[in-house]
Amino acid sequence: MGTPSSAELLALHAVRVSGMIDAAGVARRTWVGREHAEELLLDDEARGWVRRVAFADLAGWSLTETGRLEGERRLAEELERTGARPVVERAHDTFARLNERFLSTLTRWQLRPQPWDRLAANEHDDPVWDGRVLDELASYRRRLAPLCAELTGALDRFAGYDERYAAALARAEAGQLAWVDGASVDSCHTVWVQLHEDLLSTLGLDRSTVG
Repeated sequence: MGTPSSAELLALHAVRVSGMIDAAGVARRTWVGREHAEELLLDDEARGWVRRVAFADLAGWSLTETGRLEGERRLAEELERTGARPVVERAHDTFARLNERFLSTLTRWQLRPQPWDRLAANEHDDPVWDGRVLDELASYRRRLAPLCAELTGALDRFAGYDERYAAALARAEAGQLAWVDGASVDSCHTVWVQLHEDLLSTLGLDRSTVG
């Protein structure tokens, strides 16, 4: 394992990467207890870095603009202190090359063109079509393992992305199709997007300018 991050940075960063997350989710991502995670979030709320949000039947914490800037400052300091920037930059370059292909694969999971409609939704009634897509998703699982191993060797907060992706894929292959791209579960797509955000925010990159 690489250099450990402080619990304070981990909690703030978990909110950044997740977009919205509750204390239990922060505890799972940071390997701290639920009560400790709640304390960290309340401290961050007092500083104006996070706020409670609710949407429909979902509720949790999200970053404020001040919190985003504070997180970026801490991430930049961590990169400088640990000398991990070259490792993260290499991982980002590799991930960026995979990302375009992954998004194309995800489109084929969601759409199955028909002669009468090129944008027809995939009703998941063709096991051959879905099987090919799942095979492609499995190829990304194999690529994530060495990428995450290299990242974790520098900063141990990157641990677990490949395992979460593999767990989601196993559920999808077992017939739980929401685990490919569902937003309400820790799906392949959710894990992929969070790793992308983790890499971008660690390097101080803007998603809108790098894709």
